[in-house]
Formats: sequence, structure tokens, C-alpha cells
Amino acid sequence: ALFLTNTHAADINDLTYDATGDTVIITDCAEDASGDLVIPENIGGKPVTSIGFQAFRDCTTLTSITFGKNSKLTSIGEQAFRKCESLKSVTIPDSVTIISHAAFISCKSLTSITIPDSVTSIGKEAFIGCKSLTSIKIPDSVTSIEGFAFNDCSNLKIITFSKNSKLTSIGNRAFRNCTSLTSITIPDSVTSIGDLAFSLCSGLTSINIPNGVTSIGRIAFGGCT
Repeated sequence: ALFLTNTHAADINDLTYDATGDTVIITDCAEDASGDLVIPENIGGKPVTSIGFQAFRDCTTLTSITFGKNSKLTSIGEQAFRKCESLKSVTIPDSVTIISHAAFISCKSLTSITIPDSVTSIGKEAFIGCKSLTSIKIPDSVTSIEGFAFNDCSNLKIITFSKNSKLTSIGNRAFRNCTSLTSITIPDSVTSIGDLAFSLCSGLTSINIPNGVTSIGRIAFGGCT
């Protein structure tokens, strides 16, 4: 409780950024910033296009991240929101193409995340250990779900793909230990399912593997009791 008294409502003054080029990269945020943080479309007249490496790491009392309607953000960097343990919701702008390695790792309070149609890849370990995430909609634009992407998302019950999905690969351990998952329909576009991809998904009762799959990795469904 002592720690909490030192926090303050988050605002733009908590951000550190690099504006040396034509665009702005957010590089850091004060760890004692709390509540809802609005990241503006522009800072000093230049568009905010990137969240840098570990920019919000250990901002343990931020509860939500909101971007401006006309945000030009294109990338969320590696470990950008690592261990933002109070973060409940994030709406990613529909200009983002990449969710990088471990971007939301250990965001254990994250209940809602909107991934826009512009994203082509969900990076390695992107949502590992997001234990409050109950459902996820994977947009058509995503072609690969990298290794460990949703590993240990133990409350993930629903993964939604649409008929027009372009997903081709599900990485190693991508959904490992998602114990609340009861069924999954893998899109027709998928050709490979990685090692241990659905291992320890002990709640899985049905799985539909499409005709296009040519390889299923080792122990892909191990421990699916």
C-alpha cells in the first residue's frame, strides 16, 4: 500500500520520446504513472509511429492504454508493455503491422485486446502469461502466430478466426498450457502446426485440422487429456 501512495495519474509528461527524425518514437514511461494513459497521435507536430523497446516495462499501475483515433502508429516494439501487471485493456490502432517479440509478456490483468486487420504477424512470446485473457480474435491479415505467442494464457476460452484467414503457420508452443480452451477450428490456410503447439491444453475436447496441413510438430497435442 505504501508503494501505491507514490503513484500519480498518467499523462503525456510521463513519456520520454525520440523526436529527432520526422516521426516520434516513445522510448520510456515513468514507472509510477497509473490509470489510463492516452498516447496522442502527434507530439510536437510529429506523428507517433513507434513504441520502442521496453518503453512501458514495469509500469505496474497503468490500467489502460488508448491511442488517438487517427494514430499513425505502425509498430509495437519488443517487450514494450512487459510486466504491465495492472493493464486491463489495449486497443491497438489499425495502422500497426507488427506486434513484436514479448510485447505484452506477463500482462496478467489483460482481459481485452483488439488486434486490428493491419497486423500481419503476432510475435514470439507476444502474449505469454496473459492469464486474464478470455478470448482473442485473430484478424484475416495475420499470416503467422510465432512461438510461445499465447503460451500459459490459462483462461483463454475462445480463439476466433474468420473464413478469410490468411494464417499459414502456428508456431512452437503457441497455445501451450491454454487449459481453458475446449475447441478450436484451425483455418483452411494453415499448412504447419509447430512442436508442442497445443500441448497441455487439457480442456480441449475437439479439434478440426484442415486439409492444407502438411506437418504437425512433435508433441503438438501432448497432454490433451
